[in-house]
Amino acid sequence: MSEKSKTLTQMSEDELNARHTEKMKKKKAARDKIVATKTVEKGLVMVHTGKGKGKSTAAFGMVFRALGNGMKVGVVQFVKGKWQTGERVILEKLGDQVTMTAMGDGFTWETQDRARDIEAARIAWDRAKAMILDDKHDMVLLDELNIVLRYDYLDVAEIIEVLKQKPEMKHVIITGRNAKEELMEFADLVTDMTMVKHPFRSGVKAQVGVEF
Repeated sequence: MSEKSKTLTQMSEDELNARHTEKMKKKKAARDKIVATKTVEKGLVMVHTGKGKGKSTAAFGMVFRALGNGMKVGVVQFVKGKWQTGERVILEKLGDQVTMTAMGDGFTWETQDRARDIEAARIAWDRAKAMILDDKHDMVLLDELNIVLRYDYLDVAEIIEVLKQKPEMKHVIITGRNAKEELMEFADLVTDMTMVKHPFRSGVKAQVGVEF
């Protein structure tokens, strides 16, 4: 019986190992061929959206990765002004490597003051715009900007126009539900977080170290 005609259950451990090695060699060769065609290096515009948990969490993961590589990062939190998040506590201890700005008075349904929300959004955007256009920051995180755009407190066309002017190698991450179609079309990378299950629906409140 040839090795090809054997089923997996009929193969010895050595045969299985040899088969796996040969399969992985072919896979690596194919992968290397694909990677060799990817030659463009550029700063990315990345959007994390969707109803699932993890949009800001994933973005802050990239922030910490950038910091670990010696990059300088700017963070603007558009609607979490009242929340003392764990990320903010750590980042504020890193000195000049991080520029941290938390604007607003909480989510718009908490303030119930449209004029104040718009003013806070504009102030936050002015600071974010400066970070996006300067030559000091390598990465800028605009946390929950999508929520501000959803309520039309800022013009998405203005956001995109500024992003077009950013330094070539600068990365910008934008988070929040209900990302505008125009923004997703412009972005280099878009991730839609899908909610499968969430403890909030079972009566569990936001947990320290998990949500903030």
